[in-house]
Amino acid sequence: MNILALNWNDLQNPYGGGAEVHLEELLQRLVTYGHRVTLFCSGFDGCRQEETFKGVRIIRRGNRYNFNLIAPFHLRRIVRENHFDILVEDVNKIPFYTPLYLDIKTLVVVPHLLATTVFHEINFVLGTYIFLAERPLVSVYKGLPFNVISESTGEDMIKRGIPKEDISVIHCGIDRELYSHDPNVAKYERPTILYLGRIKKYKCIHHLVRAYRIVKEKLPEASLMVVGVGDYLPAIKKLARELKLEEEIEFPGFVPTEDKILRMRRAHVAVLPSLKEGWGLTNIEANSVGTAVVAANSPGLRDSVCDGETGLLYEQGDIEMMADKLLAILTDEALRKRLEAGGLKWAETFNWDRAAVEFEKLLLDVLGQDQ
Repeated sequence: MNILALNWNDLQNPYGGGAEVHLEELLQRLVTYGHRVTLFCSGFDGCRQEETFKGVRIIRRGNRYNFNLIAPFHLRRIVRENHFDILVEDVNKIPFYTPLYLDIKTLVVVPHLLATTVFHEINFVLGTYIFLAERPLVSVYKGLPFNVISESTGEDMIKRGIPKEDISVIHCGIDRELYSHDPNVAKYERPTILYLGRIKKYKCIHHLVRAYRIVKEKLPEASLMVVGVGDYLPAIKKLARELKLEEEIEFPGFVPTEDKILRMRRAHVAVLPSLKEGWGLTNIEANSVGTAVVAANSPGLRDSVCDGETGLLYEQGDIEMMADKLLAILTDEALRKRLEAGGLKWAETFNWDRAAVEFEKLLLDVLGQDQ
């Protein structure tokens, strides 16, 4: 197959995140299966307009602010000149609405849709623009196959009017060599809570900080690390100061992968309190290195946690309940070790090779070909 993929960012873009990890892990494996793959995405400061990265040809144009506006012009030319068999359109935030101007077999990949969640993240004007930009998705992409990464996202698509038979689910994988369990690595001396990821408002890290204050009242030796960068970090630090927790919370910012994994291994519990996620890859990564998780019972996250087996779920926004779940793991070693063992077993079921084989089969099905 000659495959064209379309996404806002690529993994080398500073704004790249979980959606980019998901797409490029699949694309890179498709190259090793003998397929030709081109990724069209937005540019960023200092980037090359065109290069080949791990076998994938990358074409970058525009920037994160205007990419959806300039994409149709470039896509028509790219499709005309390269004779692609299929387009993989990754709907990450604002759809590109390619059926309106391209005549090509298309698979629509949806990590998750923002819907009203966007208003928790950005100002009302921009939020309204993104919210309204999602609205025509069902009518424009009617009849096309959709691929999602969690059952929650699939249910969301059905509620929006996409027929169930047009939706397939392929779970994300993880790099098990990188996120491996090392029984020789000890947990931190202090009971340690870890948040690791982008610092965005919809991630609800402010809920975690408030829950941590409750935890500290009952377990004074408890520690919290908030690892990552993002535009909501100043607000989180301000809240920590207001709650007199600034000296109790570590904010290391961006850390190299090796440091990230070591912190994840040594933490007693990893937390993901988001309003909504496509999947919750961090939950599986934590499980894979031997750490239990506490996560909100919200779309995506509930799919990546087996409640009571690999971690504990709490009702999103219920700070007291989050604190109770954290305390349960931090103070009950038998429970923690049981969840760690369950998490290791659960994480073994997720791998990118399996996901890529399923994704290749799906592409061939869309094209009406046999593997």
